[in-house]
Amino acid sequence: MESKFHFEINPQSNLLKFQQLIDSVNEAVSRNLLQVGDMLPSVNQLCKESSLSRDTVFKAYAELKNRGVIESVPNRGYFVAKAVTKVFLFLDTFKAYKEVLYGAFLDNLPETIAIDIHFHHYNIDDFEKIIKESLGKYTKYIIMNFDHERVPEITSQIPANKLLVIDWNVNAQEGTSSIHQDFGQALYDSLESGIELIRKYDKFIYLYPSFTYHPKVSIPYFEKFCTDHHISFRTLYDFKKFDIQKGELYLLVSDRTLAKFLDQCELKKLVPGHDVGVISYNETPMKKYVKDGITVISTDFELMGQKIAEFVITGEKTSLIIPSKLTVRKSL
Repeated sequence: MESKFHFEINPQSNLLKFQQLIDSVNEAVSRNLLQVGDMLPSVNQLCKESSLSRDTVFKAYAELKNRGVIESVPNRGYFVAKAVTKVFLFLDTFKAYKEVLYGAFLDNLPETIAIDIHFHHYNIDDFEKIIKESLGKYTKYIIMNFDHERVPEITSQIPANKLLVIDWNVNAQEGTSSIHQDFGQALYDSLESGIELIRKYDKFIYLYPSFTYHPKVSIPYFEKFCTDHHISFRTLYDFKKFDIQKGELYLLVSDRTLAKFLDQCELKKLVPGHDVGVISYNETPMKKYVKDGITVISTDFELMGQKIAEFVITGEKTSLIIPSKLTVRKSL
């Protein structure tokens, strides 16, 4: 029986040859080019046709067997054992809170689903290049969009029924599924839930530095909250002018600025939650322990990961907002 599968090494790829072979088999199964029961090329055949060493082929086949994708039958060869769905996951960056999302996503997927993860770092050229190279290779596309005018044009190349926009519902095509958080009204409501503690402070300062990609829609909602509740406030854009003072409360959207805040607390001998206050955006596993606890406004990234997994498994169209809330700790 002749194999349907043919493998060619990509000399431009940074992946090792055995990983290229693993990915090629998974892709062929994911795209239904190989089906359960189909035979793969023999080790000798792959060595001859693709100029691979026997060790490389054996290593790749052993890993595929370990994952349960293929099986070997004595005196017959290697066969596809189960169907594998291949998913394209495209994140902006990989930070601590995204590790929580990613972990929950993986934990709720069956072993038959393989994930390829990429990062665009808000670079539109990389965003376009990576998406173009991915087209037609995956059954589902999970993408963190960002605020750039060319994003809709680029993502429109992906069939709407295969695409899920996550975390930030910006520049999404009509009819595209989304699982995201709200950066506007949810911020207002979260702050309102802690109004009595916020009133302890003389001034509320939102540090929105130039290097952040946090959605700008949060700024008017912060300012509206302060205006509605007669709270003295300031929106600070220049990170170099970030100089904490006793009696002030700070809203920080970057862990880099949180580190600077804590450094200044040590230097000026100010106690968070007593002399100064801080509310940090996005929960991470360590914030509950730092300085007896950092108050956070955060969506539930574990729930978001679970819901993303549901979309991958069911393929059902969805438009879901994951709630955000204020978690009060000693820093407020």
